[in-house]
Amino acid sequence: MKAINDYIVIEKIKEQKTTSGGLLLTDNTDLDNRYKKAKVVSVGNLADIIKVNTLVMYDKHAGHDIDYDGIMYRVIKLRDVVLVDEDNV
Repeated sequence: MKAINDYIVIEKIKEQKTTSGGLLLTDNTDLDNRYKKAKVVSVGNLADIIKVNTLVMYDKHAGHDIDYDGIMYRVIKLRDVVLVDEDNV
């Protein structure tokens, strides 16, 4: 699988969120957080400033899901990436 143009294929990272009291939060209770963390799986030829295996934060409303070989990925555009984790570049 190879992304083209300014598209990026990402794999969502499940994050366990807890309150300061130790309660686990579900995805439905995390409505305030607009951005999600993901690992880059494939990068298009026009999005070469981001590398494969980089951790990024993206707008959770962006892109669409795609099932490839039984694994669910998300396809977003480069402009939907808001942060890059420089420790993992």
